Amino acid sequence: MTSEHQPQLVEQLMNREVVTISPMASLREALRLMRDRHVKSLVVEKAHEHDAYGILTYTSILKAIVAEDGDIDMANVYDEMNKPAISVPGNMETKYAARLMVSQGIRRVIVLKNDELVGLITMSDIVGAILEKADE
Repeated sequence: MTSEHQPQLVEQLMNREVVTISPMASLREALRLMRDRHVKSLVVEKAHEHDAYGILTYTSILKAIVAEDGDIDMANVYDEMNKPAISVPGNMETKYAARLMVSQGIRRVIVLKNDELVGLITMSDIVGAILEKADE
């Protein structure tokens, strides 16, 4: 096989600098962290080894703000996160991660290795890689 026909893997495109937050943090803390780190989502840490990761996005925060009439201090991350976060292994072909995102109507999935967080991949990461290939 030539390198041109090698499948593109999730671990090649994923962001390894994932910003995490405690499930007990307030939505105000989450928004501040998102703003300071320039991210649109946070991975919510597991409470113990048999727990699942969660994910908190701008969309889920916006829904909470609307539901609480703008009072973001009424809810915390635990109340608004999506859990379990949908995850994929790093050695999966990106096309399957993209299919999963499309079928589930989501824009990002977390990447796990041995049930531990190693990255995050978004639709933008995948589309960007496709566009780069098209430019070659």
